[in-house]
Amino acid sequence: MSLHSTKNGHTPVADREVTGEAPSGLRLLCYNLRRMQFLASLEHSGFGTWVREAPTIWAYPTVLFLHTVGLAFLVGINVAIDLRILGVARSMPLAPMKKLFPWMWAGFWVNAVSGVALLIADATTKLANPVFGVKMAFIALGVVNMAWYKKQLFSDPEALDQHPASSRAKRVAIVSLLLWIGATTAGRLMGYLGPVSGLD
Repeated sequence: MSLHSTKNGHTPVADREVTGEAPSGLRLLCYNLRRMQFLASLEHSGFGTWVREAPTIWAYPTVLFLHTVGLAFLVGINVAIDLRILGVARSMPLAPMKKLFPWMWAGFWVNAVSGVALLIADATTKLANPVFGVKMAFIALGVVNMAWYKKQLFSDPEALDQHPASSRAKRVAIVSLLLWIGATTAGRLMGYLGPVSGLD
């Protein structure tokens, strides 16, 4: 701390606090500028421009269609298994549903690849939207939950068919439903909340 003169005498001023905040703010500003430049370079790359602006059905319309189909397989099959575990359609055996997991994973990868393409085409708005982070968190947790299903619950599905689902399995099914509902809802809200709609 040093003393700076004023016309009324000497007033203590915390120099270190003043000079310490400026570099921190400057570093944050530089980081945000570099981040936006990187996102802009992605968005205006040849691929991003093609997806966004190409006057062909094979660009944005097809990518968006694949994203929707992948989501339908991923979430739809997950919801069907969750509801069965929770007691819906008890006459339907769980064991054959294990064969649906490859379809779920196929839906996930179609959704992921098409999602990356859509993200590159609109990187500066999507990645600046906090709802996008919420959506990705829900998806990550949902995928982890799905992997747990295959490893734990379906390790012996015949035994599961012979007895009621455990309370743990039911809790995981409820969590799965909430996660995929959250991911789908966040994905829809991205078009209405944040930088896209000016409501941030």
